Amino acid sequence: MSNSLKGGTEETAVDVVIVGAGFAGLTAAERLGNMGVSVLVVEGRDRVGGRAFSGEVAGVKVDLGATWVAQRHTAIRDLASRLGCTTTSQFDEGDNVLWMDGQRSTYTGTFPEVSPEALEDLARIQMAVAELTSTINVDAAWESPDAGRLDAVSFGEWLDQQQATTSTRALMTILTKVQWGCSPGDVSLLHALRYIRAAGGVEHMLSVEGGQQEERITETTQEIAVRLAEQLGDRVVVGAPVRRITQDDSGVTVSTDSKVINAKYAIVTAAPSHRVDIEFQPALPDKAEGLAKTWRLGTLSKAFVAYEKPFWRSSGLSGEALTDTGTVFITFDVSPDDSGPGVLMAFCDPRVFDGFNSADRRRRVIDQLVGLYGAQASTPIDYVDHCWGPASEPFAPGGPNPAVAPYASVSYGSALTEPHGRIHWAGVETAGEWAGTMNGAVLTGQQTAERVAQRLGGHADKGAQ
Repeated sequence: MSNSLKGGTEETAVDVVIVGAGFAGLTAAERLGNMGVSVLVVEGRDRVGGRAFSGEVAGVKVDLGATWVAQRHTAIRDLASRLGCTTTSQFDEGDNVLWMDGQRSTYTGTFPEVSPEALEDLARIQMAVAELTSTINVDAAWESPDAGRLDAVSFGEWLDQQQATTSTRALMTILTKVQWGCSPGDVSLLHALRYIRAAGGVEHMLSVEGGQQEERITETTQEIAVRLAEQLGDRVVVGAPVRRITQDDSGVTVSTDSKVINAKYAIVTAAPSHRVDIEFQPALPDKAEGLAKTWRLGTLSKAFVAYEKPFWRSSGLSGEALTDTGTVFITFDVSPDDSGPGVLMAFCDPRVFDGFNSADRRRRVIDQLVGLYGAQASTPIDYVDHCWGPASEPFAPGGPNPAVAPYASVSYGSALTEPHGRIHWAGVETAGEWAGTMNGAVLTGQQTAERVAQRLGGHADKGAQ
């Protein structure tokens, strides 16, 4: 792995140039390299991993971005294993804390039992979601039966139509914040259903045991990307944001501030909304332009608070909490073990978090943890947070997934994966099954590499003309 050259422009020729050094870009490079194809990966950030980003609190490595792997996430798990990374079970023993309507209570399992009536309503909404989800074409949701109708309303409007209770609405709001970094009214019902279907259903999406939050990568998720980039060596260049991509009948030229890469094909793994920062010649088709302008990433921030020991465990608490008010809306226990340090991970709403200075952000998080876990939460030994908005991530901000408004899926969704001449698209947003997960990102990298390899072999060169 190398840094972008300074002071001059270097010209390079390869078979395939890959834009983005997240899991999709790196796995595409690995797959093509193993076929004997020459590749170069260029990354705008000064690091690899994309939305997988590591930090440290009280000497414990933590995931400031993408975190969990499920048992069913075989692609990312296989990659991690090959690179010598291991998994750690997400701690899930004891009672969970619920703060709703100003009241604190505890519960067990995935869904809180606010009251028999509330539980019945939540089950009703889950069944309605499951029924709709079963009709969704996970590879092309915009081609599903009733796609136009489902895309014409927001998830929030649909909840209103279903007369969801206040507690059900609050829980669905938490789901929406953590999955799409927005409120239910900001995301299309069709788009939400696509991601729920891709994740294996609401239960799998939200569960720890047997679900998507079952395990973490001990070494952090970014470490997988770092190790893969090390294997690829100087075929990965960081600190090299792509400014322009041009193509003609003979090939593709990708330009950064210090490099010009000539290739036969390009794979762009940047999120759709980040494509607007690249000049394409010839210009993208109208649908692809519309996709880039409307499939904006949501925003989500994370904080980690460390204590001498995970004191909540001795009180029979799991470290998991849901809350419908304040800065923090979900917490998890990511402590290395019982002996300490104890570490709580908090998902934070950027609207009431990112605009504050670091001291105020710390205070707001800790004050809320005191309400959830008691006075012992007021004396942490360390704190770290990361905001994924443009102030902290000037290059390629946002996450975790696109917050796609009504009408934008049916109008532009087909452009997600449709090649633009010699340019192919990959990345977690382009996945069918497991869209929105690291597993989906790995799969799209591998699958797109296979498609480009076929074109290199002459199977589809006519389509590049």
